[in-house]
Amino acid sequence: MAFSPFRRRHYADPPSEDRRETAGGFFKSLLILAFAAWVLRSLIVAPFSIPSGSMLPTMRIGDYLFVSKWPYGYSSASFPFEFPPFKGRIFGSLPNRGDVVVFEGPLGQDVVKRVIGLPGDTIGVEGGQVILNGKPVPRERLTDFAMTVSSNSPCRVVPPAVPMTRPGDDGRPTCIYPMYRETLPNGVTYSVLDQTDISFADNFGPIRVPEGNLFLMGDNRDDSLDSRYPVIAGGMGFVPLDRVVGRAELAFWSTDGSASWINPLSWFTALRTERLATDYHP
Repeated sequence: MAFSPFRRRHYADPPSEDRRETAGGFFKSLLILAFAAWVLRSLIVAPFSIPSGSMLPTMRIGDYLFVSKWPYGYSSASFPFEFPPFKGRIFGSLPNRGDVVVFEGPLGQDVVKRVIGLPGDTIGVEGGQVILNGKPVPRERLTDFAMTVSSNSPCRVVPPAVPMTRPGDDGRPTCIYPMYRETLPNGVTYSVLDQTDISFADNFGPIRVPEGNLFLMGDNRDDSLDSRYPVIAGGMGFVPLDRVVGRAELAFWSTDGSASWINPLSWFTALRTERLATDYHP
């Protein structure tokens, strides 16, 4: 039996329509996925990694963590590429003293520090001890902090401090730092390092925190370019609330820096399992 041209066209057309529907559905799914990722990263939680030792002992170089976006409201800094751009904060609220926050630094880079001073507070440092609103923040000496030396965590000290190492329980060298416990007036307590009593920022202020700004410090007090240093000197200066990205929550991964991208097995041998799920809340 012979087929007519009309019958051939009848059988040839549907696959073309199916292909168009399949392509449209694929791009629609991509758009939905991209929008969902944007909402998640902008409004709920975003990943962040620790590139320096300024927050030792709380955070280690190579920690990967989640940063929650909702606790302090939203500004343009909360969104990837600062889009959409706008001024001020939506649903804004002040961080608590002692919170560990991620913010956008003067050069547009993401930075993490601890909130010490709120708008209107008077901040000073005397001999390495924080003076908050005219009262010394209690500081208690703790057992030295021993950090395992690794590819991304050398035994870095600030002169005139001298590097001190000793073998750890696993035989690997550990770097030793003097450690203290600070307790803020609201009861928040955390550990800090103080390598030397004569560093530049061990004596600072007093100075008043302007409205709409925060005074932030790193827990590794002698090795942190924070609000004690002006922007022109490479520091953070006062940090505008509108530059706050979110609150540090917990670590979901941590690497000692020995991993290689071309060797997937090394991703796991470099994993610091004891750091997983580290809670950064004070």
